[in-house]
Amino acid sequence: MGGRVHRAYPLFTTVLTYDDGQGEDEEGSLPHLGGFGSKLPPGILPHGLPQVKEVQPAVTALEQEQAKQEVKEVRELSEEEKQMIILSEEFQHFVDRAGRVMERVLFENVDFYTDYSGGPGEEGLDEKSHQRISLNRGFYDERWSRNRCVTSLDWSPQYPELLLASYNNNEDSPNDPDGVVLIWNTKFKKSTPEYIFHCQSAVLSAKFARFHPNLILGGTYSGQIVLWDNRVQKRTPIQRTPLSASAHTHPVYCMSVVGTQNAHNLISISTDGRLCSWSLDMLGQPQETLDLHRMQSKPVAVTCLDFPHSDVNNFVVGSEEGAAYSACRHGAKAGITDTYDGHQGPVTGISVNAVQGGIDFSHMFLTSSIDWTIKLWSLKDSKPIYSFEDNGDYVLDVKWSPAHPALFAAVDGSGRLDLWNLNQDTEVPAASITVEGNPALNRVSWTPSGLHVTVGDNQGKIWVYDVAETFAHPRHDEWNKFLYTTQELRNNQVDEELEKLNFSVSNTPLSSMSSISTTPLR
Repeated sequence: MGGRVHRAYPLFTTVLTYDDGQGEDEEGSLPHLGGFGSKLPPGILPHGLPQVKEVQPAVTALEQEQAKQEVKEVRELSEEEKQMIILSEEFQHFVDRAGRVMERVLFENVDFYTDYSGGPGEEGLDEKSHQRISLNRGFYDERWSRNRCVTSLDWSPQYPELLLASYNNNEDSPNDPDGVVLIWNTKFKKSTPEYIFHCQSAVLSAKFARFHPNLILGGTYSGQIVLWDNRVQKRTPIQRTPLSASAHTHPVYCMSVVGTQNAHNLISISTDGRLCSWSLDMLGQPQETLDLHRMQSKPVAVTCLDFPHSDVNNFVVGSEEGAAYSACRHGAKAGITDTYDGHQGPVTGISVNAVQGGIDFSHMFLTSSIDWTIKLWSLKDSKPIYSFEDNGDYVLDVKWSPAHPALFAAVDGSGRLDLWNLNQDTEVPAASITVEGNPALNRVSWTPSGLHVTVGDNQGKIWVYDVAETFAHPRHDEWNKFLYTTQELRNNQVDEELEKLNFSVSNTPLSSMSSISTTPLR
């Protein structure tokens, strides 16, 4: 077989097979056959693969005539029919989808000259910060994000490259929608949003629906919770909660989706202390409500919210009066459980340590404030464990790393992004970078991998920074180190309190000494 010519009878059909790889020696292996001599049969090439040509099936004259009769003249569509097709939902969906695909292709700026045989570049290794953090790219849309303050950032659980950003109103364009939500794609180098949504009221917080990849949730200045669907060819919400006393009538600055695939709820809290729990299947009214009150039954003006990992009942909030609170949704003590009072101004951000590891740090949380400080707390203590005072402006947000137990990011009003590694230093950030133009940075968010940190400013721009892998990912001993660090911070706090007490005693007049207890300190 193997590429040889077989003859059952002289000068009959030849067959070429591919059982072995000896095709190159065919000419020398053929016997001297009759009229062929040493030449190959017609159609067989001396080298390489044979050329294969398709042969059309035989068509009779009658069949050709019938085919001609079946060909009909193509009718020109009328203008009305063209408009109906253009305005149809199927056509709009096709154009929208095809446009996004083509835009991705056009904006892919691939470096064809990358030399993988060479070593990595040595640029930027001289500066300490640039080893650890560097600008990757920015997101900005002249039409939809210009002069709008970025109010929240969130990442899609199903598609890690999708970044959700909500925006406040643009005072220079009173005729535009007050609230805007844009979904940006970090995978492709395109300069426009993947999706654009808007509503009549400014959007103060926005979230992916977590267990519903196509749904986006928004909390508004008016108090409404709105829901968008990216499968629908419309940019306005497909559902809204009612503006009634049973739900929110004050601005909603914070939301969170908690629970599991089969049992989850949207939790929203407005600035009048009203907590609402919603089922996404029915936004007509909340499933349950809870009013958060502090002493003297004053409502808590909630500005930020966070839940510990996998906890649906217990949570922490920050408030306008400068205090943080722990609270729970259910049980005998539903509502505010403890107060953490330490800031001299409104709390702008709150973040619970959610890194999973050998040691549980879920009782640790951070708060940022316009008093220029960040404070580290434990749910077990009413006083802060430590106060970070390296900033010279309002600290507007803070977030723990999702991967490293001792790493967190913070942003301030001077355009500065700080990364703190408490296992390395508690006095100054481990890495800092300032955004060009020094805009106020309102929000900070980590990618789920912990390898990128994203910030949003008060001009509508978003900046994505790469974090060096050696800095972002923890070593195996980081949990033990952080436990030792927090214990050392506690000990220092006790020493400071003792020094203050001794100082006050030493400066107390002798006439007042008799009233001081002589019980020894333990």
